[in-house]
Amino acid sequence: MKQQQAEVMSISLKCPYGQPHSSIPNRNKEVVERVTVFVMDANDEKPEFKNMPTLIDVLETTESGSSIYKVEAVDKDTGSGGSVTYFLQNPQSTLFAMDRNSGVLRIKYGEMLDCEKTKTHFVTVIAKDSGGHFNGKEQFMSSSATLTINVIDAQDTPPSFIGTPYFGYVDEISVPRDFEMNRQRSEVCLLFVSPGDDGVFSINETSGCITLLTLPIYLKREIFNIKVKATEVSPEGRLVDYGVTTVVIRVVDLNNITFYGENGPQNMFELTMNEHPPEGEILRRLKITVNDSDQGANAKFNLRLIGPGRMLRVVPQTGLNEAQVTILVEDSAAMDYEKHHFLTYKLLAAEIDTPERFSATADVVIHLLDTNDNAPKFSSEYYIARIPENSPGGCNVVSVMATDPDSGPWGDVKYSMYGSGADL
Repeated sequence: MKQQQAEVMSISLKCPYGQPHSSIPNRNKEVVERVTVFVMDANDEKPEFKNMPTLIDVLETTESGSSIYKVEAVDKDTGSGGSVTYFLQNPQSTLFAMDRNSGVLRIKYGEMLDCEKTKTHFVTVIAKDSGGHFNGKEQFMSSSATLTINVIDAQDTPPSFIGTPYFGYVDEISVPRDFEMNRQRSEVCLLFVSPGDDGVFSINETSGCITLLTLPIYLKREIFNIKVKATEVSPEGRLVDYGVTTVVIRVVDLNNITFYGENGPQNMFELTMNEHPPEGEILRRLKITVNDSDQGANAKFNLRLIGPGRMLRVVPQTGLNEAQVTILVEDSAAMDYEKHHFLTYKLLAAEIDTPERFSATADVVIHLLDTNDNAPKFSSEYYIARIPENSPGGCNVVSVMATDPDSGPWGDVKYSMYGSGADL
């Protein structure tokens, strides 16, 4: 029963008067008595939320301690079992506080909402009764629901650029090109604060793209320092606040590193030579020139060989505008025909002082010729043979084997004997 009430029950009581007699009619009378029975309530119902779960919007500038919502829950039980109090789950980790008796949710004193940090908060509210008896035991019952709080942004922060500092690179002869900038909010307009661009750049006020204006463009300066201003626009169209940043656009030369042979530009150089040349020998038949037509620091480059081991080295190791390349033998022993019939290297020229580090490569292929640089070698250091003393002439005694890794006639092996008993 959810409220205390009385139920009336009729009980019939039969009370006979004496024993039946043949001459006296048998008469019985009934006595009716009303009995009131009280049914006591038990704590068997959970509190039920009337306005949860729900979603509310709260402006981020709402003052600390302000009431933002009132939770309401009803428990059908009576007495303490129907008395509801309210709590927050994990109250230490939230910006909010709950009045346990009224169900009013507030922003904690000393706390402020910030849309830029957190746009949405999920707050779990617990409604709990004050307990009551159920099946002879004390029982507490509760329910929970989630309140979603959307923090509404307010114009309390000036525009700020993200991803700074900004650097852009364009070629000295360029086609129209966009340079994308990031800004914090969409409701801003962007414009140049100071020209500083020789009139060759423009900016899109809403997207933040900086664009080269005409085609072709011959950019004579190496560095452009452009001030960009981001102005916040209020919903009423007023210019509210602004931020300023610098965009550095560097003009870079094109990758003009080129390799030249005796007859003009060339990307492969080949040479045939004997194996094991003397160390320090110059490979004079390789005529290689490296040229970079850029200007200033952009024309400075490093040279190095990329390939197997350190058999060869290149000089000079650094060039400016142009370098005559000389390749020398570094490790003669490693230049072995029996190990490598040919050697393939990459001659790398890479810029030193430019952010792009432009580079170019040319193939250098060395074909090795075999020389008679190996002695025959027996398959065993010694051989042992046993023959009867009466063996006839012409019978086989033992077979010996020697090999020479050189090619052609230098690899053919002939055998001869000398020493005590060799005449037998």
